[in-house]
Amino acid sequence: MKGIIRNIPNTLTCISLAFGFYAAILGASGDYFGAMVAIFIAAVFDFSDGLAARLLKAYSAMGKELDSLADIISFGVAPGMMLFSFLDKLLYNLSWNDSWICKLFLPAAFTIPVFSGLRLARFNIDERQKTSFTGLPVPAHAILWSSLIVALSPAVISADDHYGIFRLSQLLTTIAPAPLLICLSVAAVATSLLLVSEIPMFSLKISSFAWEKIKLQYILILSAILLIAVFGVIGISAAILLYILLSVISYPDKSRPS
Repeated sequence: MKGIIRNIPNTLTCISLAFGFYAAILGASGDYFGAMVAIFIAAVFDFSDGLAARLLKAYSAMGKELDSLADIISFGVAPGMMLFSFLDKLLYNLSWNDSWICKLFLPAAFTIPVFSGLRLARFNIDERQKTSFTGLPVPAHAILWSSLIVALSPAVISADDHYGIFRLSQLLTTIAPAPLLICLSVAAVATSLLLVSEIPMFSLKISSFAWEKIKLQYILILSAILLIAVFGVIGISAAILLYILLSVISYPDKSRPS
């Protein structure tokens, strides 16, 4: 029985990894909505494995390493594949898609898995990141990009009549391909740099229900619900940007919280 209990957190991590791999497959094939859902499920299991380890006191060195390996697939490779596929599709809508210059935008998608790997490696050896984070966490980064790609995807237009949460997506997909290609490429590099930045980010783990202790978490959760209700899927991306903004405002001197 002890052996079974000890392996529950690792089992949850493996499930997260499996969904991350599935998200990468869907992202590469152009099923962006399916990939986003798979990433969200992977994030739920990624949160659950740590919670299970704490509740069951089933910590292990292997679990720590397995968690990072799963995260690089679920929150690094999967959103990277989504972005690469999306940028590649944008190129077909450009008159200059045969030019070697346009191919220079595709490597922007590589920054997501590469910097996610750097972020995870640093996290494993950084003793400061026990109750808060330094740099944008990789699950938040993956959620930001997966929801943004779904909102911008032309495939969302076909779902617009069936899913009210996507009602503003058609407006977003009217953006011309060339500016969108450039903006997404620059944004990918910029947000990937946030992964390895020294900007303190508050943790989303709930250790108490007292307002003074987790007021930032309360503000973020309530704001996220409102943003998603009003703006639909793009509201998810907006909630992650709000998370970054709240973190910057909370620690303006870049000092660690006590």
